[in-house]
Amino acid sequence: MATLAQLLPKSSSPLVWLKEFLKEELVPYPGRSALVARMTIAATIVMLLTMTFRIPYGAYAAIFALTISRESAEATAKDAKTIIVAFSLSVLYVLIGAMFFLQDPNLRLIWVAVTLFVVFYALSAMTNFTAAARFGYLVIITIPLWDLQIPAESKIEGTLWAFGAISLGSLITVAVERIYAEVKACDLILHPLGDRLAVTQELLNCYGGGLSVDENTKDRITHFAMVGTSAIRRTLERSAYPRAYREQMGAVIALVGRLVDIAANAANLSSDLPDNARARIRSLAAYIRTIRSDLLNGNVPALFELHNEAQLMAGAPLFAEMEKTVSLIPEAFVGTLSLGDYAPLQSSGDPGVRLFRADALSNSEHLKFGLRGCFAASVCYLLYNGKAWPGISTAITTCFLTALSTIGSSHQKQLLRITGAIVGGVLLGIGAEVFILPGLDSIAGFTLLFLAVTVISAWIMTSSPRLSYFGVQVVVAFYLINLSEFAVQTSLVLARDRVIGILLGLLVMWLVFDQLWSVSAAMQMKGTFISNLRLLAQFAREPIFDDLRKASERSYSFRETINSNLDRVRDLSGGVLLEFGPSREQDLALRERIIRWQTQVRMLFLTEIALWKYRAQLPGFELPKALVTQQRQFDEGLASTLEGLADRLEGRSSKSPSFEDSVAHHEGNAEVCAKAPEQTFSDRDSALLSLRRRIQNLTNSLTQEI
Repeated sequence: MATLAQLLPKSSSPLVWLKEFLKEELVPYPGRSALVARMTIAATIVMLLTMTFRIPYGAYAAIFALTISRESAEATAKDAKTIIVAFSLSVLYVLIGAMFFLQDPNLRLIWVAVTLFVVFYALSAMTNFTAAARFGYLVIITIPLWDLQIPAESKIEGTLWAFGAISLGSLITVAVERIYAEVKACDLILHPLGDRLAVTQELLNCYGGGLSVDENTKDRITHFAMVGTSAIRRTLERSAYPRAYREQMGAVIALVGRLVDIAANAANLSSDLPDNARARIRSLAAYIRTIRSDLLNGNVPALFELHNEAQLMAGAPLFAEMEKTVSLIPEAFVGTLSLGDYAPLQSSGDPGVRLFRADALSNSEHLKFGLRGCFAASVCYLLYNGKAWPGISTAITTCFLTALSTIGSSHQKQLLRITGAIVGGVLLGIGAEVFILPGLDSIAGFTLLFLAVTVISAWIMTSSPRLSYFGVQVVVAFYLINLSEFAVQTSLVLARDRVIGILLGLLVMWLVFDQLWSVSAAMQMKGTFISNLRLLAQFAREPIFDDLRKASERSYSFRETINSNLDRVRDLSGGVLLEFGPSREQDLALRERIIRWQTQVRMLFLTEIALWKYRAQLPGFELPKALVTQQRQFDEGLASTLEGLADRLEGRSSKSPSFEDSVAHHEGNAEVCAKAPEQTFSDRDSALLSLRRRIQNLTNSLTQEI
């Protein structure tokens, strides 16, 4: 996303700003209508089946059918297996817990608290997010059931009905997605990147030809800048591609996102540019076309020769920045021959299939997420049981549904949750019970109302992260009110209780989840970026174990944490745009700098991964003894420089030696080693020196900017 202040008029009144904001968010984009149609079809089929055959928990099944991930064909293909395994384990967990802890209220309370922590921790720490969400979802919605004063047989029956209803909703969603995938196959990572590169190329063609940019191109580039790349990154993160591909494409996604941000800011520039600048812009447009073609065809893009004559682009600094960004895209593919070699299967170079992320125990964010979610849901649990008010048990469900989208939460979601619940629960839910539902006498009429609400909500849900959660809250509130019984709802008591429960859950989540361990998005972004610099410094000193297995596991843990932090920085940057206060201008400036530095840090990360193979002396990457010693000195110099940069950002003095001088010394010694008659200096060793020079350039660039 481009800086909001640059994309919207500074003098706009709040109403004008809101109008422009909604226009940007709600405008159609390629694939949006098809996505909304699939979401609506799945939810409507679930509603009709649950209402016709009187299947309990129909509201939860419809909610899940609407909010389930539709981000990759691979994830959809595995859904059937995930449904059976995750929901079966969930039912087993609930029944075993009931056997041991149901009779004693104190033990029951402890079991619920532990269960809530496990559920929220799994959302953050498990590698399979979909499995964690399914497991936790069924557990959460059946907790209030086991607190009711009804026979145990009814509780077991209700739990099994919950399993059946949500499984049905998930299976219907899988079927809809599979049918769509068969009808229209599409790569959900490369094609969105191709669309962004194509519109950037169109923009550059206009400037390169001395033409004004047409409004359609402006609108498209601004839309892509507003939407950002978070959906593509989530697709990549949850895909089954090998780790190396995910890391490389993560860098490409970040670079393309940065390119679109710059292009959005350049869209309103004058087309009156010098001839030499237009020539370079045409060359850049042609190269972007080549990159797009290579990516879509599964080839690694060729290197781009970056011009050194900065004065030739003096009249167009944004285009010079675009040149620099584009030149980094091919460098993301270190040692890659063909993208087509990466099938969406487990890579032989990765460790075996993991249940939890490699940093599940080392990254404190997972623990904090679990504790915050547990605390919030436990407060709701105690409140509705203490008041003996089971009607507001929707509070605990709301906590879980809210947490599905609050990883990396920011202040705008507080407003989206409350307003969404009011619109969906009060205006649409209770409003429909007062003015519309009393006049309906068939399922057909209710279906039309259901379709109208679902289509509107789904359209909002497919907006950028700045607005999408509003749609989620609208549909959750409406479904919980109007789909919990097998008849048209006209009782306002039930609707009142559920709305109060939803608002209670949102309030507690705001007080506990968003305030506990919470700082501004700008400070979180800065802190995460600094943490990543320190992690990269530690990674530069790896491996510290002689045991290759331990060294590899530690390497994977570092890589997982660094990669997650890189994505988290980008997520937090969106929250900065909607934070206001006396430091807003400084925060926006900091955000812009960190996003620019982020691209270089990603490239440095990928290069360090390639360098780790030499340091670990993996088969095929062995080094002469003389170079091993030099490599250790180089790594220590790199680590010290990165730690110095982190200290500088924290406001501490840095006395780290010049990394440039250190590299020059190391390369001089390496060349002496190469000339020594007893040493064999292979192409592999030359590649090592090339990696060093690449790291030197990236690190020196960061040092100059920071």
